[in-house]
Amino acid sequence: MLEVTDLHAYYGKSHILQGVDLRIDAGEVVSLLGRNGVGRSTTVKAIMGEVPPQGSIRFKGTDIAGLPSFKIAHLGLGYVPEHRDIFPGLTVRQNLLLGVKDPRHPGKWKLEDMLGMFPNLAARADTAAGVLSGGEKQMLTICRTLMGDPELVMIDEPTEGLAPIIVQQVGDLIAEIARRGVAILLVEQKLSIAMRISHRVYVMGHGRIVFEGTPAELKANQAVRKEWLEV
Repeated sequence: MLEVTDLHAYYGKSHILQGVDLRIDAGEVVSLLGRNGVGRSTTVKAIMGEVPPQGSIRFKGTDIAGLPSFKIAHLGLGYVPEHRDIFPGLTVRQNLLLGVKDPRHPGKWKLEDMLGMFPNLAARADTAAGVLSGGEKQMLTICRTLMGDPELVMIDEPTEGLAPIIVQQVGDLIAEIARRGVAILLVEQKLSIAMRISHRVYVMGHGRIVFEGTPAELKANQAVRKEWLEV
């Protein structure tokens, strides 16, 4: 479904991504792991067109490298950024409805689904989104992306700064997304979530992929975990 080959990206003269290769198949959950600053977020931004990419990025057989972000989104690729972009002056309900690409052709995710899965959002459906807690804003951001009916969604650091109970809820939501057949590329610091829900994992170091395998293979590879993941 998504195949990235020899991906490079720069911030000014800084060479951030140095030949990244990865793939996500239909319905697959893949986690991109690594310490802060190794290029994980830049990878998803380059795929989504927010950072100029160099290399091959193919989504459902179409080369999307360099396309504007809105065109990539309309092809069925969703993106949940780490900074939890919401419209604080709009209600929760209005934020969710903004995620719908074409009201004439509703997708598999409906407003009632979102509110049904998250009683907290349902209780605040007509409340301004700006007053939500950090965890509620994260759920709202993910749910709004789903309203656009993506076939693959890239989620960047969804549990950053959240309380443990909210981390569990976010993990459950990601698992539910996968159960409904949506492929996921998850950028995550917390190994517990990634290891629980992923089919495969990639580990990044210094702008390159340094490991690819199953969660079980990563768990058994102490050398990789020690060199590239552990603090």
